[in-house]
Amino acid sequence: MIIARRKFMTAAAAMTLLAGCKSVRGVGSLIRDGLMREVNEEFEELLFSPVRLAPDLPISDLTPEKDIPCFFRSPAVPVAPANWTLKVGGLIQHPLVLRLDQLLAMPATGMRVRLYCVNGWSVVASWRGVRVSEIAKLAGVDRRAKYVEFRSFDAGYFSGWDLPSAMHPQTILAYEMNGRPLEANHGAPLRLYSAIKLGYKNVKYLSEINFLPNRVAGDQELGYQWFGGL
Repeated sequence: MIIARRKFMTAAAAMTLLAGCKSVRGVGSLIRDGLMREVNEEFEELLFSPVRLAPDLPISDLTPEKDIPCFFRSPAVPVAPANWTLKVGGLIQHPLVLRLDQLLAMPATGMRVRLYCVNGWSVVASWRGVRVSEIAKLAGVDRRAKYVEFRSFDAGYFSGWDLPSAMHPQTILAYEMNGRPLEANHGAPLRLYSAIKLGYKNVKYLSEINFLPNRVAGDQELGYQWFGGL
C-alpha cells in the first residue's frame, strides 16, 4: 500500500498531538511520549530529500495578504534597530556581519510555494531572498558542523535545524514578499523561509545564524517537534 507523503506527515503529526494531549501520569507516560516524539522525528528525517523540490505555484494561488496570519512573541510587532545586521558564526572559517544591502547584492532566489502551519492552515506567497547555502559557502562552514541555529530579535526566539535541511535549495533568507520589501509584521528585515519545514521552523526577525556541532532545542521548548519537516 502506497501512502502519499503529505498524508503520512499528517498522520505523524496527529500521533504527536494525541501524545501531547495525554495527561502526564508518571515516568512511564513521559517515556512513551518521548519515544513517540523520537519515532516521528526519525520518520520525518527518513522522508527528507536534499533535492526534492516543492512545486512552484501559479500567481492565482496567492493568498490575499490580509488573510496571512502574523505571529510574533514580543508584546508588539518587533522593529529592527536602525543598525541591524545579520551575524554569522559558529564552526566557520570566516565570521560574518552582513548588512541588508550586502544581502541584496548576493545571488537571489525566488519561489512561490505553500507554507504549512502545525495548526492546520496554509498560505501561499511569493518570496525572494538568499539561499542559506550561499551564506554557508561565503562563511566556509567547518565539516564538524551538523546543525544550524537561527536566532531572532523577537523576544529571543530561535530554532535549531539539521544542516542538510538548511542547505536545501528552497531554504532561503527572505527579504522580499510578493514583490515588495518584507514588512515588519511578516518578519522584516529578514526571515528564514523554507518549503520543507512547518511554519514554526521559519524564524522571523533574523539576527544571527550559528553553525554548530550539536543540535539546540529552541522551538521544541514550546512543545513542537524538533525536525518539523514536510
